[in-house]
Amino acid sequence: MSGVATAGDSQGSAPSIQVNAPTYADLADLALAAPIAAHVRVARAQELKKEAAAGVRPGFGRVYIEAEIVSLIRSADGGLPSRIRYVVDLPRDPKGKVPKVRKGTEFLVFGLPVPGKADEIQLAAPDAQIPYAAARTDQVRTILRESTQPDAAPRITGIGRAFHVPGAIPGESETQIFLQTAANQPVSMTVLRRPGETPQWAVALSEIVDDAAAAPKRDSLLWYRLACTLPRALPGRSLADADAAGAAAIQNDYRFILEQLGPCPRTRTRA
Repeated sequence: MSGVATAGDSQGSAPSIQVNAPTYADLADLALAAPIAAHVRVARAQELKKEAAAGVRPGFGRVYIEAEIVSLIRSADGGLPSRIRYVVDLPRDPKGKVPKVRKGTEFLVFGLPVPGKADEIQLAAPDAQIPYAAARTDQVRTILRESTQPDAAPRITGIGRAFHVPGAIPGESETQIFLQTAANQPVSMTVLRRPGETPQWAVALSEIVDDAAAAPKRDSLLWYRLACTLPRALPGRSLADADAAGAAAIQNDYRFILEQLGPCPRTRTRA
């Protein structure tokens, strides 16, 4: 048992174990980063002590788990056997005891394959074992399905140039902000203002902004990529091509986009 890999083996400074219900962003953080995602049912659980629990942080205990796979949501090459094993560090209760993980308890786990050990996984993060819920599992499936589509929202790495063009009549304008992405895919955000109308904004995932461009729905992959990544203010280089009035208008439209996206709540601390 002492040979079972722990999340801390590859995570360095580990975050706190999650105690609150995970948000969409929490699930996306875990699902998109882990090559393995599975719904499992505990077959056996045992607290590890002494050498087998070396390196456990104060206030935590290490538990060895054998679990049956109820449903494999995402798999690394080669898949997984019907029964796997892993360890998880759990916070002790006020009396200093490690909580019992009962047989039959169901979890969602996000993990990494262990070379040479087909039946073993290493949790992708110390809190990558979360209580199973059908709706939660459906959300993970949706996140992963969206991420594999040809037109999937790419990972945002920065903000490029931004432009502002006044309209033909007072109060009319268009702002376009280009984003930088990990795979150099085109992404831009546009804000249209017309007198007496609510500002309209949209995101385009192609070079051309057409009628198909729209604002992202909350708790979608595109919303996550934007709301959970965009900085609170535009970098100065993005405004290099704008005059003072144009720069002020761009900043105002960018704030409008952030307000429309809303916050990106998380209940876990990422490594």
